Amino acid sequence: MHMRQMNLRVLITGLALIVLAVGFFLYMLTLAPKSNDPAALMQTVGMVSGAVGALGLVMALFGAIGRRRR
Repeated sequence: MHMRQMNLRVLITGLALIVLAVGFFLYMLTLAPKSNDPAALMQTVGMVSGAVGALGLVMALFGAIGRRRR
């Protein structure tokens, strides 16, 4: 029977990406009222933050699942 070993580097990188995506979204939320088109700005920021957050989530899951030991 083979155990799986957690990949901490991938897990930590995924969690860091999630934190950065949320931080970027919240930072841009404070800058949106100064924009010429706040709705379009937040739509773009939401798509970028969502993509980075989803990538971080996938990386965190793969890091937590880990790989097989040999």
